[in-house]
Amino acid sequence: MRWKDQRRSTNVDDRRGRIPGGGVALGGGVGVIVLVVALLMGADPRQLLEQLQNSADTPVTTEARPPAENEFADFVSVVLAETEDVWTEQFRADGKVYTPPTLVLFTQRVESACGMAGAAMGPFYCPGDSKVYIDLSFYDALHGRLGAPGDFAQAYVIAHEVGHHVQNLLGISERVDRMRRETSEQEFNQVSVRMELQADFLAGVWAHHTQRMKQLLEEGDLEEAITAAGAVGDDRLQRGSGGAVVPDNFTHGTSAQRVRWFRLGYETGDMRQGDTFAADRL
Repeated sequence: MRWKDQRRSTNVDDRRGRIPGGGVALGGGVGVIVLVVALLMGADPRQLLEQLQNSADTPVTTEARPPAENEFADFVSVVLAETEDVWTEQFRADGKVYTPPTLVLFTQRVESACGMAGAAMGPFYCPGDSKVYIDLSFYDALHGRLGAPGDFAQAYVIAHEVGHHVQNLLGISERVDRMRRETSEQEFNQVSVRMELQADFLAGVWAHHTQRMKQLLEEGDLEEAITAAGAVGDDRLQRGSGGAVVPDNFTHGTSAQRVRWFRLGYETGDMRQGDTFAADRL
């Protein structure tokens, strides 16, 4: 993906190196360790905790981070800017105004309007605060454990979460939330699958229009996104975890379904083709 000379989004909230509730991102039990050290050294634990809190309130500078991590963050801000350009145009064409989300970069865990979340759950979108949350370590798992390398695979992940933001702006998220309260868990899983597949479709729509507008995709980029979409299918993830494939527990769709809807969005670029909730075939 030709991204290095493109605009960076200003809607990035960089919280890397901080953890909710004070402390720096050094793992659990920081407060306990401080207390033990203070007692052993005869120091005032309140002073040490205050110093630690002050260090947590000071952002980690760009220079203090590994260059590769900074490049990742730079890339994320470019992809976010590309989604802003595409969805602003698409909403305007439909007589609507697009309000971009904020993208939060975090380390280990983060507090959102949807509750506390850890890096293990992967990137997510919270409709309560209209923010996308990403721990950049997820991309290591995407490349290594899930076998989906490449910068456009990473772009697909961001575009999928921004797709949830588009759903939120269009009122789809609110309708789905009502269904959550009115249906059984198993029934809602089917609704969730349709919601996630639509976000895949919207990621494809974004890729279509960003290529039309700026010709950013290079040879192999589309295949990288398709590989990533297939890598996070429910059937593949369940099989990879050593368990049985249980369709009733699917919440995001199979690998084939995710690839199909992303590809449809990319090929058509037409949001009207993406009503997964009315589709007979997923």
